[in-house]
This record gives sequence, C-alpha cells and structure tokens, in this order.
Amino acid sequence: MSIDNKHEIQLHGRRVLVTGSARGLGEAFARALVSAGAKVVVSDVLHQRGQALAQALGENASYVPMDLSDAESIRAGVDAAAAAMGGLDGLINNAAITNSGGRNMDQLEADMWDRVMDVNVRGTWQATVAATRHLAASGSGRVVNLASDTALWGAPRLMAYIASKGAVIAMTRGMARELGPQGITVNAIAPGLTLVEATEYVPEERHDYYLKGRAVPRAQVPEDVTAAALFLMTRASGFITGQLLPVNGGFVMN
Repeated sequence: MSIDNKHEIQLHGRRVLVTGSARGLGEAFARALVSAGAKVVVSDVLHQRGQALAQALGENASYVPMDLSDAESIRAGVDAAAAAMGGLDGLINNAAITNSGGRNMDQLEADMWDRVMDVNVRGTWQATVAATRHLAASGSGRVVNLASDTALWGAPRLMAYIASKGAVIAMTRGMARELGPQGITVNAIAPGLTLVEATEYVPEERHDYYLKGRAVPRAQVPEDVTAAALFLMTRASGFITGQLLPVNGGFVMN
C-alpha cells in the first residue's frame, strides 16, 4: 500500500543526515528527502546496503558508516556527513534496535537491556550532541527523534524497547530547551506499527490489534511517517519544538 501525497513538501537546499537508513523506515526517510529536493547522507552499520541505497538515490545522496553504540563512530560519522554536504540542516535520529520483542520482562537479560539503551538512548543523545555545532551554523537546524507509540500505550513483551523510546520522548523535551537558543528545534515522532522489514517478526495478532484500534482502519505504511518528518525538517516548522507527534492512525491520541 502507498499513500498519494497531493501536497508535496519541498526541501531544496536542505542537508539532512538520517541514522539507521540502509533499510526500513530509515530508507523511506532517505528516499522521501531526496524526492523533496534535499541532500541526504545515509548512515548505518549495514555498509553494503547503505552504499547501494546512496548510489541508487543519485548525486544528492552519499553514505557514511555510523555505529550508534560507538561514540567515536558517531562523532566521526556526523562530521563526515556535514563535510560531504557542506553543512548540516537536519538530523533524523532513526537508528534503533528492538531485541526485547516477544519476551516478558522477567525473561530479559541485563546485557540485552544495556544494548538497547546504548543504541536507542545513548546513541540518540550522542548523535545530537555531535550534530549541534553543525545545526547551529545552519541557522535553522532541525532534529527529529524517532520514538514509538508502544511507549505511549505500554505494549507488553517489549520492555527494553518501550523504556528506551520513553527516554527518547523525555530527551526530546530537554534537548528542545537546551538547543532552542541556538535556533535548533527538536521534536519526536511516535509511529505505530508500520509495515517495514524491521516489523516482519511481529505476530499477526499484534497487527490485528493495531488495525482494530485505529481511528483510520488500515495498515500503516512508511509514507504515513515520512510526511510528518519532512514537514519538521522545513524552515516553516521553526516555532514547533519539544513536541511529540503520534503518527499511528489514531491508535493512540494525545
């Protein structure tokens, strides 16, 4: 299923780094950004897929390796991305791992918990810190953090992941306060269960649960989420910051 967006968002001249963008929702962000006229750096630990995607996207895309569990890799990756594009106007903190899916909280190992937190929480924080000076130099820097509506309704058997995404929501508000004086906005998007490669493991009953609970009764596809992220990358969104936008067809409503 695809969504026909009649009112296109234009991002000509905007330079955006997307973490975890070799596949899935991150890939959808990269494709949508290039289609909107932006320059994009794809970054991931899946190097061959990332390089292939950047090549397929053409002259307005390039690839930079980045491991969100490694602070030096993050710093080097962000600086390389800014150098490749001649600056940085936007950062989409998309990279994340689930790892805890399908297990009750008493079945989780501490090292699994720590791995999820290292990537999803610490990695998001460190990527934003590394990008701050570049975003400030832009004069209209934008950060979009990917949360999840699972943290809003308390999805069971996903404890480490929902805890990490709850932390991302809280960090978004703190980041917005700290970075606002530098002209940088920070917002979060909380997608619902989206049909991408990373959710192929999700049992059919969970998909049915979402479908029955949505105000808009259909499957959620990447285009539902990319449109929201693209708007938050525009200069026109400059007075929106510290906000959480659930994009889930009304499954969870603020």
